[in-house]
Amino acid sequence: MTPALAFALFSVAAVALAVFYLFFYRNWRRQRELKRPFPRAWRKLLKSQVPLYRRLPAPLKRELEQRVQLFLSEKNFYGCDGFEVDDRVRLTIAGHACLLVLARSYSDYDEVRSILVYPGAYYVSEPRQNGMVVDMEQQVRAGEASSFGQVVLSWDDCEHAVRAPNSDHNVILHEFAHQLDYLDGSADGAPPLSGEQARRWQKTMSEAYGQLQQAIEQHQESWLDPYGATEPAEFFAVLTETFYQQPGYLKEQQPGVYRALCDFYRLDPLEYR
Repeated sequence: MTPALAFALFSVAAVALAVFYLFFYRNWRRQRELKRPFPRAWRKLLKSQVPLYRRLPAPLKRELEQRVQLFLSEKNFYGCDGFEVDDRVRLTIAGHACLLVLARSYSDYDEVRSILVYPGAYYVSEPRQNGMVVDMEQQVRAGEASSFGQVVLSWDDCEHAVRAPNSDHNVILHEFAHQLDYLDGSADGAPPLSGEQARRWQKTMSEAYGQLQQAIEQHQESWLDPYGATEPAEFFAVLTETFYQQPGYLKEQQPGVYRALCDFYRLDPLEYR
């Protein structure tokens, strides 16, 4: 057998194995997982830790439970700085994260592999250009997401989402919105859309983003957390927080934006208030 033929056979086998995993084995494994009964203790934690879960109709509660069940079976959780990850932590994060895919395909989270949880806000070092010199700047963060399938969260901030479900901040929703934004390969504030929906999204979000930036530049009261004006990716993530946490306010302030988010997430949070 020539090296070229051997390489060709190897490539075919590798492709066949990848197809088997993606379309058969993973689906089979997920179906097997969903045949397991959802633990009563998990349901109790969802009720206490995910406020929106309590208001969902029974069919959607079951949908959320199934997504949470898959999430917990597939994603790895790691405690950082001595933090201990228990079921309360895992159910809180999984429950809020899966709200974003409650009416979407669970496969949107296929590339999410690990969740790192710090006890509170944490420090990271970022390079900063200062003329010809590059300095390392210390930044305090409550969460971050990467295109490599990793999400980092501060547990103190996650708990805030539980205690204040109507506030304008939910770090879990924020960071997992970034993961949806990464689905098309880059975090640019425009998750994968096509056709007329993509055109409406571009027009609606560009106008709203410009209005937000203008309000901040003119020192006017902004209709959204000013952090959303830093870049389009943050605009989408902050909008997602507001969509789930303060849907009535967002619909009143930006009805076009609200409709676009309803179309993307395929549900209307106001139906469950």
